[in-house]
Amino acid sequence: MPTNNEFDPGLPSVQGPRDAENPGYETQDVNVGGIVTFVAGLVGFVAVFFFFCFLLGKIINYALIEHDGPIDKWHTATNSLGYTEHGKPRQDLASNAVIQQKQLSAMSNAFPSPRLQTDDGNQDTADLHAKEDLLLQNYSTSGDLPAGTVRIPIERAMQLIVERGLPKPPTSATSAPLMAGESRPTISAPLTTGFARTGYELQTIETREQRNDFNRAEAKQ
Repeated sequence: MPTNNEFDPGLPSVQGPRDAENPGYETQDVNVGGIVTFVAGLVGFVAVFFFFCFLLGKIINYALIEHDGPIDKWHTATNSLGYTEHGKPRQDLASNAVIQQKQLSAMSNAFPSPRLQTDDGNQDTADLHAKEDLLLQNYSTSGDLPAGTVRIPIERAMQLIVERGLPKPPTSATSAPLMAGESRPTISAPLTTGFARTGYELQTIETREQRNDFNRAEAKQ
């Protein structure tokens, strides 16, 4: 028959009567040797597993390098973030806009010409207009000009034309008679200069002016 619990008489005892064989407590100490053996085995397994993974990664990298061919500008790891050449450590694996721009720039420089436009030609148009501005707004000379000739700004050229007028073409002694309904052409000033900047250029120019104004304000402080 079970006896009552000595701590709570209302609960039945889960153990039988206590005697020399069942004193009611653990009679053996902790097996320290078994625990040490288990921990040592676990550490050894982790070390072996790490070495195995490291060796497997080296084998896979070697196989990929052999498959990609010799290292040159056409065989580089440009398809991953943190781009580096084969055999060099990757410096940064973060996926951010800076690395993506560097990756795009590296791919664009490695790709042979002619290349596709990545911005719908906005930057190419802006670069073309910037070169034209340098020619039209400054004094310069080049090999394609006759000897002793200097290219002058367009504003100064317009002032000279207003002061001196356009050269008149030589008039022929006889002029061809007009047909019915024809009239002699007359030269008139155009309504515009024929030059219009794109929205991308206007935005770029506005941003540059704002940056220059900010820099000038910072320099005055």
